[in-house]
Amino acid sequence: MEPTRDYPLFGGAFSTTLPPGAIDVSDLRPVPDNQEVFCHRVTDQSLIVELLELQAHVQGEEAARYHFEDVGGVQEARAVQVETVQPLVLENLALRGCCQEAWILSGQQQVAKYVTLHQALLRLPQYQTDLLLTFNQPPPENRSSLGPENLSIPPWSLGDFEQLVTSLTLHDPNIFGPQ
Repeated sequence: MEPTRDYPLFGGAFSTTLPPGAIDVSDLRPVPDNQEVFCHRVTDQSLIVELLELQAHVQGEEAARYHFEDVGGVQEARAVQVETVQPLVLENLALRGCCQEAWILSGQQQVAKYVTLHQALLRLPQYQTDLLLTFNQPPPENRSSLGPENLSIPPWSLGDFEQLVTSLTLHDPNIFGPQ
């Protein structure tokens, strides 16, 4: 099995631990400057790290719901359903020094078919930034073939996503511009 690895994000301004089988999508196609996108080598799963403008008009759990519904709107989802929203313990985050609040949301969106999304929202008001991390989990029947030759890289789990979220580390605050 391929080991997890620390990976630089946004030109080294951040780093995080990626799960086994992660491919940097920017090596395959253009990705917006405010996003880092990774896909699983075998399944149709993906991980997205986005730097977004702080949405100060929503607070707490409603901020997590706002971003989830916004993603649904961008993807032209026909249905958006939030299943759970829970606070993240800031002490468990590498970003605990600059993250004022953090939420984890699980839900489903119907684009072509239903996709389960897990999102973590890390709010950095001193940088006017909402950090949104998304784990896309398509239904098992939509995943690529998991034949014997691909068993060395299992599908990603919520534990892999949790490791991505908790290990996210800021190295260069200049990414947010002059403060």
